[in-house]
Amino acid sequence: MRRLSVVGVPNSAGSYAAGQDQAPSALRNAGLLEALADAGLMVSDDGDLPRRVWRPDREHPFAQNADEVAACLQELADRLGPRLAEGDTVLVVGGNCTIAVGVMAALDRLQAGMPGLLYIDRHFDLNTPDSTTDGALDWMGLAHALALPGSVDVVASAFGHRPLMVPQQVAWLAVDANWATEWEREQAALLELRVTSSEEFSSDPYGATVRALDALPSGPLAVHVDVDVLNFTDAPLAESTDGRNTGPTLDQLAEGLQAAAQDPRLRVLSVGELNPTRSAGDPSAIGRFIGALVTTLSSTALGHAEI
Repeated sequence: MRRLSVVGVPNSAGSYAAGQDQAPSALRNAGLLEALADAGLMVSDDGDLPRRVWRPDREHPFAQNADEVAACLQELADRLGPRLAEGDTVLVVGGNCTIAVGVMAALDRLQAGMPGLLYIDRHFDLNTPDSTTDGALDWMGLAHALALPGSVDVVASAFGHRPLMVPQQVAWLAVDANWATEWEREQAALLELRVTSSEEFSSDPYGATVRALDALPSGPLAVHVDVDVLNFTDAPLAESTDGRNTGPTLDQLAEGLQAAAQDPRLRVLSVGELNPTRSAGDPSAIGRFIGALVTTLSSTALGHAEI
């Protein structure tokens, strides 16, 4: 029986614009912690990291706010370390998808075997400042964890060694290759990445998740969810609105997450790219998402309620 620690990362520094920094407070205000406790989980609220809001970085337009992104990753790994060492399972609420890099650094420090990452995202997040002109590090995180050519040193070397990860530590789930850059598709082929398409996941969420998990190392497991993986019309939550009428529904995502939650390796579930302003026209969306998180985490071997 393990405690569930909840950590917020109100950070949009590596994003396209401000917005994701509001996600932790929006989920707390919508009753996330109370819903987890009501489900019988032993919950510890570990608060939020310092808030960092996107600003235009005109001196580094193709890798904006990289110093702030690296600092946030280091802070997150430091925050998670003691909780993971004590045996907690952790829910990390971002923020953007760079948080997955800090999570993997924290798991690596446990020295409990090679950690694995189940990356549930519409995108590969393998871009570098040389492969895209938008300058947003939120879809470059795994490129920097793998230290791909063109990575920004301050992020790729944030934890003192590079690469932080090797391709065999990651399985991509629910990717829509139509949204990948040519560079990302080239890297996926070159590195022989383990990729499950959005269509494959949507047709069999539970089975596709189990198969992806089977490909990962035996060490501690992190599951990262970028909410832009979802059909935006079904669940308008994501910063990116490109996923209109494509991708899994929230119910399908929840089915896949339940498979991941039952894996005894699971130590961290992280959520990125949720922009609360997207749900203004559908106030039920955030509550439904909280319900999916509660259902998922209730499937793990956690303890009794206590905030």
